[in-house]
Amino acid sequence: MADLEQRIYVAGHRGMVGSAIVRELHRQGHRHIITRDREELDLENQNQVNRFFCTQEVDVVYLAAAKVGGILANDTYPVDFLYRNLMIQNNVIHAAHAAGVRRLLFLGSSCIYPKLAPQPIHEDALLTGLLEPTNEAYAIAKIAGLKLCEAYNRQYGTQYVCAMPTNLYGENDNYDLRTSHVLPALIRKFHEAREAGAPYVTLWGSGQPRREFLYVDDLARACARLMQVEGAQGLYNVGVGEDLTIAELAALVAQVVGYDGELAYDSSKPDGTPRKLLDVSRIQALGWRAEISLRQGIQMTYHHYLRQVVDQPLPLA
Repeated sequence: MADLEQRIYVAGHRGMVGSAIVRELHRQGHRHIITRDREELDLENQNQVNRFFCTQEVDVVYLAAAKVGGILANDTYPVDFLYRNLMIQNNVIHAAHAAGVRRLLFLGSSCIYPKLAPQPIHEDALLTGLLEPTNEAYAIAKIAGLKLCEAYNRQYGTQYVCAMPTNLYGENDNYDLRTSHVLPALIRKFHEAREAGAPYVTLWGSGQPRREFLYVDDLARACARLMQVEGAQGLYNVGVGEDLTIAELAALVAQVVGYDGELAYDSSKPDGTPRKLLDVSRIQALGWRAEISLRQGIQMTYHHYLRQVVDQPLPLA
């Protein structure tokens, strides 16, 4: 049962994950949700973060703030993804502990696992092989964050939990083609191609890598569940338990968007990790399961894209 009187700080509340967590907490009836815009609190500034935790009474922290992006952004700006994420998570986790916060959830990513990990990937696969080079910097930062949480649990008896979601999409996603992940990029590409009457769309890679996709509101429910289970600690994979090829995903997104042109693949561009299917048995044992199907989630996300980015009326179908 959720304690609705807890004072909960959601770091990164304007991002896709953080905003979904805030929606879920409101849905559950939580009365004291604390948020701060970047102009009010720069999480990369240690003094500001320390001052915030010294002056705010906080019982629970959801650490959803992060520098995120797709293959192109990760491969182009490794310093940003390593340094900025280390600064954010180190500042928040350390200051939370210093202020006596005993419950914290740290958000990571399935890219923390080895590139060639056995499928589906169990939590025990962490640090058993080499990482995918194109997102190595981000993965190393997230591994450091979850290991810091484990260290606080071991040394100080805190209950800091780490959720490692698969590929996410949904409301408040990023559609910038230079920095976005694959699914929102496909939505934008196919929408613009349909509007322009383009005969074909060229996509990165071979289309053969397999990926798993989770709607962000399902992740938010999982995060809330983890923070309600007394004694939950360590690492939990969060996913749907099934995957598909990028080519299959592209065909589905094109169908939802209504683009009927040809799909071409540029195999000179990187594919990334061949497959990333998560073993989600550990979190399912706590009673959580994804509820939103991929087609339904893509339809919902396309509606958000039309309303928030394109500012068009929603399609009738």
